[in-house]
Amino acid sequence: MPGPWAAGGRGRCFNAPVTAYDVLRVFCGPRGGYGNELGVVRDGSVLPGPDERQEFAAELGFSETVFVDDPERGVIDIYTPTTRLPFAGHPCVGAAWLLDVPELVTPAGVVGARQDGEFCWIEARAEWVPPRTLRQYATAAEVDELPVPPKGEWIYAWAWLDEPAGRIRARAFPGRTEGRGDSRSGGAGACAGGIDEDEATGAAALLLTDRLGRALNITQGAGSQILTAPQPEGWTEVGGRVRLER
Repeated sequence: MPGPWAAGGRGRCFNAPVTAYDVLRVFCGPRGGYGNELGVVRDGSVLPGPDERQEFAAELGFSETVFVDDPERGVIDIYTPTTRLPFAGHPCVGAAWLLDVPELVTPAGVVGARQDGEFCWIEARAEWVPPRTLRQYATAAEVDELPVPPKGEWIYAWAWLDEPAGRIRARAFPGRTEGRGDSRSGGAGACAGGIDEDEATGAAALLLTDRLGRALNITQGAGSQILTAPQPEGWTEVGGRVRLER
């Protein structure tokens, strides 16, 4: 496990408690690059209270930070820099890979998990995801050229790369002011600005899969890859590669 908080820092603004955490990249590309950074505190008991956890997540500045409350049962608690989430896609994929458990217990419900070669998969439900605007464009080039929209609306912009093959180009704009605002990594500190663009967002991919009713192969952000597949009775699988960064 990485050392104290300060050892994992990248120009943080605050003096943080000595709390060990891992940094993962979730939904990496085929060659292992890209992916959205995720902080994971494996021993959640060191920060047991919600206020402590919220402050720590804000100081780390990743789009999400996971606190593990029971590694054997897969009980986790997820925070953005400003709020607690009952469920989120890339934190669940990352935590499932790190803990290597068959399920995760979240406030939203029990999330199934499995490892399949280089991919880690979770199974969740679209109703667990907060509202997102799924905005379709005619071409992938239009998605690539989009400027960051004004704050306020969570937008998942997408277009078909190859509709028969289920290949999609997407970008995610959370529309919130939090973190330092690394527009391609999903946040890298809590000094100023906001998270303009999330590099890879499993929950939004889950919503799009539920709407389209088919398996998808999504290229998001600068080069992250998200795979999805509808399952019976309203469940959806979301999968991707995970790497331990530090």
